[in-house]
Amino acid sequence: MLDKLKEIEERYHELSDLLADPKIVQDHSRYSEIAREHANLEEFMGPFSELKGVMGDIRDNEALLDDPDPEMKAMVREDLTRLKARQEELEEELKKLLTPKDPNDAKDVILEIRAGTGGDEAGLFAADLFRMYTRYAEEKGWSVEVLSVNETGIGGFKEVIAGVKGRGAYSRFKFESGVHRVQRVPETEASGRIHTSAVTVAVLPEAEEVDVSIDPQDLRIDTYRASGAGGQHVNKTESAVRITHIPTGIIVSCQDEKSQHKNKAKALRVLRSRILQKFQDDQNQAIASERRSQVGSGDRSERIRTYNYPQGRVTDHRINLTLHKLPQILEGNIDELIDELTTQAQAEALGHTGS
Repeated sequence: MLDKLKEIEERYHELSDLLADPKIVQDHSRYSEIAREHANLEEFMGPFSELKGVMGDIRDNEALLDDPDPEMKAMVREDLTRLKARQEELEEELKKLLTPKDPNDAKDVILEIRAGTGGDEAGLFAADLFRMYTRYAEEKGWSVEVLSVNETGIGGFKEVIAGVKGRGAYSRFKFESGVHRVQRVPETEASGRIHTSAVTVAVLPEAEEVDVSIDPQDLRIDTYRASGAGGQHVNKTESAVRITHIPTGIIVSCQDEKSQHKNKAKALRVLRSRILQKFQDDQNQAIASERRSQVGSGDRSERIRTYNYPQGRVTDHRINLTLHKLPQILEGNIDELIDELTTQAQAEALGHTGS
């Protein structure tokens, strides 16, 4: 591990020199690329510098163990116990930092929430989940932009697609992909029977143009009159856009904006991210039979969590974690769940790297 950390330290200093090079500063693309790598390595510097200092102190103290003074020996042994405990802490911290990271972790997110089985009740719970995620993002200082929405008419969503922008958004949201099940008594249920409904959540890393190159010739773009309540502008112009990516068959529609141009731009954002996800899914499929993460595959058909209203509990089935704090979680306090999922994923990754 020390050899690897020394390589990282050397690379960090090399990048620091490059960032101070006037030629690099003038090349915005190259400078941004170097700055990103430099920022990623920076988190190693503090712990590694402290580790080197602690290891040096241990060597110095061990040399003093031959001192004939019993009082001095006792002090040295006490120092060594403290230093070795700190060394273990720092090594564990650095081991986690060295764990292979998801290259998408720093990306923004395309969040897709769709009502599944359960009719209107599923649509209402889709709205509850969207509110939960919006609150969570706001707490983190991230921005949420609705890209497309299809409402049920009673305050629910058949589908809502949103962009979440913020550093590390994907690293926190990625564990939310899958089927979320809700058990509660609907307001319209006179007999008080508990209904079970389901909502599907898909979390996609937002793809940039450098991630996915789309040939305009591969796109079929159809425009049509948007449908909506109230007979406003929606039926007057062909502002709605449907884009089909012919090679993959992926279709994205957007009709929320009055401007056809804006609808097209939003649809392309979603399309680009879905294409990136498809490419990554195809790659992952090849190794899925060999290695399957303990926190789940992120498959949208996989039931990952149950929200039980009568008992006020939330259970994440991937890690067998139950929290009796449903109201707080629905207000966006989901860090405890995400922290546990992250810890499990890191343990799995460390196990497969032989660390």
